[in-house]
Amino acid sequence: MMDACVQPGLLPVHEAIVRMLGELAPITATEIVSLYESLDRVLAEAIVAPINVPGGDNSAMDGYAVRHQDCGETLTLIGESFAGHPFKGELLAGQAVRIMTGALVPAGADAVVMQENVTRQEQCIAINQVPDPGENIRRAGEDIAQHAQVFASGQRVSALDIGLLSSLGITQVRVTQRVKIALLTTGDELLAPGAHYESGKIYDSNRPLLRALLSRLPVEILDLGIVPDNPAALRTAFLRAREFADLVVSTGGVSVGDADYTKDILAELGEINFWKIAMKPGKPFAFGLLGKNARAGACWFCGLPGNPVSTAVTYHQLVVPALRFLAGETVSDLPVISAIAAHPLKKQPGRMDFQRGIFTGVNGINSVASAGLQSSGVLSSMSNANCYIRLAAERGHVAAGETVDVILFDQFIR
Repeated sequence: MMDACVQPGLLPVHEAIVRMLGELAPITATEIVSLYESLDRVLAEAIVAPINVPGGDNSAMDGYAVRHQDCGETLTLIGESFAGHPFKGELLAGQAVRIMTGALVPAGADAVVMQENVTRQEQCIAINQVPDPGENIRRAGEDIAQHAQVFASGQRVSALDIGLLSSLGITQVRVTQRVKIALLTTGDELLAPGAHYESGKIYDSNRPLLRALLSRLPVEILDLGIVPDNPAALRTAFLRAREFADLVVSTGGVSVGDADYTKDILAELGEINFWKIAMKPGKPFAFGLLGKNARAGACWFCGLPGNPVSTAVTYHQLVVPALRFLAGETVSDLPVISAIAAHPLKKQPGRMDFQRGIFTGVNGINSVASAGLQSSGVLSSMSNANCYIRLAAERGHVAAGETVDVILFDQFIR
């Protein structure tokens, strides 16, 4: 039995992403920000190491710096080398230097012997286990060599990247400017959180959800609030959005109901590139240009469906790759892993299904269970999940024990 919502012309998910990225043009404007402001920003130029890391040959152990050729005899201690306070002289025949982890290896030394392998008597040592040449020495540039490329342009800066850049003495980086996003939700039934509850109304969860998720990306947001199901109000909101945004993100109004005006207004003011995706949840997704020419003040738009799970899934699967691409980031597909279905899963052939699941890996065996009701209006199942169970369009019901594809939730959806 085929999925009842399958219609001719539905666009496969992967093709939708390819078409979106083919239409969009990454932002080229850049700015310089401090290292402390660079988290999750996208590098606009490659980073080249100005120094070696480590800056000099240093000890990997607490012990004694020696010359390998002298290790068969009693050696005389002539000084100490501590991290930040190196030994100033040169090691000669029959000599050794007490050295701590991270301290520079003295000139003339070619090995460090662990202190556990040494017998010390006052200022003399005898080596009980001879080290190999170079043993326990971390070479200059072993981590990062001077003039080597550390990060390519298009890298999104992580917290670990900030630590690495700081280790190079870098205090500021050039990044692409933030993507300007206009955000709105549509629907006469929506109430702002905190408003007095009315029968027949629902609180708007989509806009707070999207604002939170968008904060994980390098964006600047214009929040246009809740727009009623009114063509004039929608037209005004979209015209205002076009003046500000690189991309407009709206939810609701892209289905086929009598009050679903968003798609009509978008078509009036611009061009719809595609509408309706062969995915579940999230079939009614519109992408196009708000305006008649991308070079003449127009901006792109993504019209997401109104059900909250559909909003979350289409945002993650379709909008996030588009935003990362707009920001200049080098984007790759989400990693897919295999897991065993812990119980049967319902699925009709026709659309790619992103069911919400709970993934576990025990003793090297991956398994996944449903996170609960899979209705597009049940946001609790999305909140309880840690992954998608991605079922191919042509696949039908899944029996317990069958292998399925799993995509773990990343920072852009948690």
